[in-house]
Amino acid sequence: MENFYLILVVVLFALAISDLIVGVSNDAVNFLNSAIGSKAAPKWVIFLMASIGVLVGATFSNGMMEVARKGIFHPDQFYFAEIMVIFLAVMITDVILLDLFNTFGMPTSTTVSIVFELLGSAVAVAAVKIKGMGLSVAAELSNYINSSKALAIITGILLSVFIAFSVGALVMYITRFIFSFRYRGPMKYFGSAFGGLAITAITYFIFIKGMKGSSFAGVELASGETLQDYFKHNVGFILLVSFGFWVVFIQLLKWIFNIKILKVVVMVGTFALAMAFAGNDLVNFIGVPVAGFKSFQDWMASGMPADQFSMANLAGKSSTPLYMLIVSGLVMVITLIMSKKARAVTETEINLSRQDAGDERFGSSLAARVMVRGFTNFNKKVQKTMPAAVGNTLKSRFEKHSYYNDDAEAPAFDKIRASVNLVVASILIAIGTSLKLPLSTTYVTFMVAMGTSLSDRAWDRDSAVYRISGVFAVIGGWFLTALIAFSVAGLIALIISLSGKFMIFVFIAVAIFMVVRTQILFRKRAQAKVAEEEDNIKDEDATEDIIAKSAKQILKGLSNTTDILEVGMQSFLNEDRGGLRKAEEACKVLSKKAKKNKDKVFRIAEKLMDSSAETTHYYVQMIEHKREMAHAVHYMLSPMIAHVENNHKPFTEEQAAELTATIDKVTAILKKVTKMVKNQSFDGIDELIKEIDLVVELLRKNEKQQFKRVKQQLVNTRNSQLYFKIHTELENLLLHSINLVKSERDFITNTRN
Repeated sequence: MENFYLILVVVLFALAISDLIVGVSNDAVNFLNSAIGSKAAPKWVIFLMASIGVLVGATFSNGMMEVARKGIFHPDQFYFAEIMVIFLAVMITDVILLDLFNTFGMPTSTTVSIVFELLGSAVAVAAVKIKGMGLSVAAELSNYINSSKALAIITGILLSVFIAFSVGALVMYITRFIFSFRYRGPMKYFGSAFGGLAITAITYFIFIKGMKGSSFAGVELASGETLQDYFKHNVGFILLVSFGFWVVFIQLLKWIFNIKILKVVVMVGTFALAMAFAGNDLVNFIGVPVAGFKSFQDWMASGMPADQFSMANLAGKSSTPLYMLIVSGLVMVITLIMSKKARAVTETEINLSRQDAGDERFGSSLAARVMVRGFTNFNKKVQKTMPAAVGNTLKSRFEKHSYYNDDAEAPAFDKIRASVNLVVASILIAIGTSLKLPLSTTYVTFMVAMGTSLSDRAWDRDSAVYRISGVFAVIGGWFLTALIAFSVAGLIALIISLSGKFMIFVFIAVAIFMVVRTQILFRKRAQAKVAEEEDNIKDEDATEDIIAKSAKQILKGLSNTTDILEVGMQSFLNEDRGGLRKAEEACKVLSKKAKKNKDKVFRIAEKLMDSSAETTHYYVQMIEHKREMAHAVHYMLSPMIAHVENNHKPFTEEQAAELTATIDKVTAILKKVTKMVKNQSFDGIDELIKEIDLVVELLRKNEKQQFKRVKQQLVNTRNSQLYFKIHTELENLLLHSINLVKSERDFITNTRN
């Protein structure tokens, strides 16, 4: 039995390492997005500062480890065997859940997941135990769950969303009013004071307030008092010295090495936020395994059976060995540097908080539209009642200006906003850590970033509805995390409790399978993204690059269209639902790419205007025809799928023969168009037009045959509507394909002449 539980402890730590990897991949967004989004330094410098912060922060996390031992449930009510079931259910669920969110690039909260997993698994095990004793679960459950502490943690997490957004918005508004978007001038006079104040605030909340939970808090100084007591008794002196030191140090860096003040603030802020993250969130990853290891040691020392040894010892004070914290910090650092999933999650937050407009990742929602409309109307009323002088002053302070107008790789937002993001978020998290409240670092940093974006007027009327919809989507994911974490952990714990030890290894195998599967899925998506970005036209591309990439886009579109027609029609005639689903997925990809190209058309057209208005006209036409081709395929395929899904009568053999022959001719024309674009040889356009005219005549002939079938009552109305719809869209497809190749020809000709 000892060997069995030893294996379980090893499994817990193995899961912890996996959890650290997937957790840091998700939470890296918390402390990287501001530095990366503002491009304050090369990425290796940003990662270096974050790595040092993570290592230092790991040693400050000791006080938070109590959450896993006694924060959610009363350990004295459970036996060792039951505790191990709770911990295993938590770790298995956490690995699966976080990996899924990472794979889809959505930031979620490791704190929320661990809290609700502990709650769900503890409730399940307690319910089984209470039922086994023949008692009422509703009446007895409160004796097992630390409801007051759990409620305080959950309330703190939820409140942090509102507080972080409000404080971030307020501090950003004041800061921007002082410095404006033309901040380089005021920075010459007030920059060192701003930097000194920001770093001193970080020093106070992280090092002084956070020292209470540090592994170094009890270190004795030469005077005999502990490091924690020294900081406590000399707060004013330390803050004064810190402010003076940083003001002088930052100013000297500016004078001697010409290092910009805001870069220093952002780098120190990145270190501080990474440190605050590790100090608060390390419990999410190793708190449960450490508690499991401590439980195993106590059980071994007792000599009692696993199902009779009470875990009351977990309710007492306990410290985590320093080497465990440092090793965990090193794993986090390695993951931070190596993880590709971390970059995917970072992109989501930067996209929602960037200063400029552009491609929006999220669509609009009803709630976002109502909110934007309400705020717009409210803002109009405020402006009407506000004195003109005040309104003009505010307008001048918030007038947008960028120092990177000619830079194709401009930052998503400036370093003023990055500094506020980092300072406010690190301070709020440090306060939570000092109070031993496991705040969600994801919630705090994300909502601070959204609050500063709002105050910075990054959400204007052209982007606000999409950004707010994105925020709702992310927050909705957070609440979904809580529900899934509670349910899945509870279900796993329940099944293990009722089915026995064998199910432990079954669920471990499931966790491994899920992680491997999502890793494969992530790689496929990453490869698809790389392939897609190969032909994405960028602002800095030269004219020849635009020609080459636009040709690649057209070639891919034509190839996909041909495949969809062939597979879709054959599957429809054979009533092959699986084949239709494949065609539908391919059609969605085609439509998405065509829409993406159309959304970017005016940015590219603006660049082409420097060459010729004619060139711009033909480029816009080319993209429009590509989009219309995608529409034609979609409008043809959708009713075909509905026809088969609803089990309507299949087409007659005569209709099938007509459509098969027609599709063969249409795809043959599309292949000739593809060859023309590929070779950039357009001499055969006139001949191709004649072929299209012949196919259009064939379509007319087929339609006449259909009218005869209708008259003879061989087909019903539904059949006729679909038959005519297919022919209409095929004709549209052919017309837009020839117009596409003409536009491509004229675009190339005018661009190169």
